[in-house]
Amino acid sequence: MHPLIGLHTRTLATLQLNAAMLGHIIKPVTQQTATTLRDGPKGWTTLEVVCHLCDFDEIFRERVKLVVEQDDPTFPMADQDKLAVERAYNQQDLGQAYQALCAARQALIRQFESLTDEQWERTGRHPARGHFTMTDVLTHVAWHDANHLEQITRILTQGESALSSRIA
Repeated sequence: MHPLIGLHTRTLATLQLNAAMLGHIIKPVTQQTATTLRDGPKGWTTLEVVCHLCDFDEIFRERVKLVVEQDDPTFPMADQDKLAVERAYNQQDLGQAYQALCAARQALIRQFESLTDEQWERTGRHPARGHFTMTDVLTHVAWHDANHLEQITRILTQGESALSSRIA
């Protein structure tokens, strides 16, 4: 049994909870709010962040696959801004984007759950962050979620503040 099995199990449960938490956060959000409130003048909208999370679950799955299939591979860099434009994130439907994220998340969790003890020991290299263990890939997903959950709540809270000040 892998010595970090408890950490892996808890982190995988966190990934599941993060997806559920996002669902609770965006449930009352209208499509208009999801596509208009931004994280600063040039920042992303809530919808763009949800689409980004979905795409990055696929990127994380590719990284896991690379680490399993190759010896110490270098992960390809992903251009998140290019993806947002190419895939027209802000023109997507919020509910459909969230459902796609949930499906991608389940696939990612299943992929991690299928790893053998030996596969958990394999490594890769992130071009900007350096050496990555498979555990690092897993914990990076959880950190990535937390980073963007904070961003979405900040976007929505700023929007509520702006609306409250206009009403007062």
